[in-house]
Amino acid sequence: MNTFSNSGAVDPRRWAALAVLLVGTLLPPLDFFIVNVALPDIRSNLRASADVAQLVVSVYAIAYAVTLILGGRLGDLYGRRRTFVAGMLGFGAASAICGFAGSAEVLIAGRLLQGISAAVMAPQSLASIHALFSANEKGRALSLYGSTFGLAAVGGQLLGGVLVSADVWHLGWRSVFLINLPVIALAVPAALTLVRETRAEQTGGMDVPGVILLAMGVLALVVPLIEGRQQGWPAWTLVLLASSAPLLAVFWRYEKRRERAGATPLVPPSVILAARGLRLGLLAAILLYALASFFLTFAVYQQAGLGRDALAAGLAILPLGIGQLLGPSCGLRLSRRVGTRTAALGMSLEVTGLVVVAGVVALGHPRWLPLPLLVLGIGQGIALPALVRLNVDRVAPRWAGLAAGVVSAAMQLGGALSVALVGGVFFSLAPDGAGPDQVKVAFAVACLMIGTAMAMAAVLSGRVAATASVMRDEVGVRAGPV
Repeated sequence: MNTFSNSGAVDPRRWAALAVLLVGTLLPPLDFFIVNVALPDIRSNLRASADVAQLVVSVYAIAYAVTLILGGRLGDLYGRRRTFVAGMLGFGAASAICGFAGSAEVLIAGRLLQGISAAVMAPQSLASIHALFSANEKGRALSLYGSTFGLAAVGGQLLGGVLVSADVWHLGWRSVFLINLPVIALAVPAALTLVRETRAEQTGGMDVPGVILLAMGVLALVVPLIEGRQQGWPAWTLVLLASSAPLLAVFWRYEKRRERAGATPLVPPSVILAARGLRLGLLAAILLYALASFFLTFAVYQQAGLGRDALAAGLAILPLGIGQLLGPSCGLRLSRRVGTRTAALGMSLEVTGLVVVAGVVALGHPRWLPLPLLVLGIGQGIALPALVRLNVDRVAPRWAGLAAGVVSAAMQLGGALSVALVGGVFFSLAPDGAGPDQVKVAFAVACLMIGTAMAMAAVLSGRVAATASVMRDEVGVRAGPV
């Protein structure tokens, strides 16, 4: 089927379809946050070591990051609705494996399948928004898309705590996985009924060698970043890191050769190179997700620095989550005034929030934290959907799935880099057994590091916005809201 841009037809069910698609956006991050709360019970029940329990989190994150670009491309090739439903069914099957796992090994295998299925499912939401909505409506759709991440951050931690504590039907930690099954049972038939099928008009075949080369390169980069710090950076992590750049270079050269030969590559170099501002936008997306390390360091600060328990630490971050829920609607109104500069302004709010958090922590006044956390969350809620649109709008609708996968992969890579680099500095300043004062200093430094990354992202997104304005002037098109 044609996309919106080519057919010109407005789908009357597009808003109902969006509600279904957002379920697929919500589940992947929700299942990342919700498991963190259940890890102590998982370790106890399955008699798993700390390293094995950590794999329950990291295997999911690695599989998700490695498969995202492939997931986006599958939607372009075989239809986004079909791929979305297949990913959701796989996610449901994986959730059942996790929920009924009798050993840590089975649970880890289920989490691997969950991560792959999530990466197949998630890009279809963003690609379908790009295909189903007109320029005037896309901003509102993307603001709702952005809100789901705040809902996942808040809902994951709170829902996980409630489910484990309630011990419904004596399921304990298993309920954090099995809760997905009724959601998917409702969402799949709704998707088949409401979501219109869209795909790229000229697809070609699947680039299997490209898939393998990209997976090898991303694995060599992401696995050491996620596992290295926790394992003390053994030699194998350094070898993998050193091999990641050559592997990705080989992948890129192969894609160029494949495209010159007239075959369809996994990531067409001509699309990436010709899309003005896309490379800067992707770098901004990597820097934007430096915020991932904030959640880790904030939790340690709350517990080791302030002596609070896990529930109190989870409640303390609520203002940030509320801000992430409110931010997209604020960004939609803001975009009507400032257009493509909305992302840069949102990131500027984040920088302000992070600097104030660092100051409040350094001065020893944690009771003042809710307001800067709210500002930080609002900034993220404004910046995320605006930056996503800046990037996805750089390419033609036929490449929407590819762009969605690349943008999502860039943000996941940014999160892994941030946890490795910022987390490394944090734990160097506040190692195990550190006193509260050391933890406070380490957290303040971490906030300033994240703020620096966010400031760089704001500058880059501002340059992309300027590029977008030049493009509109060249074609004489009036911009709609981001």
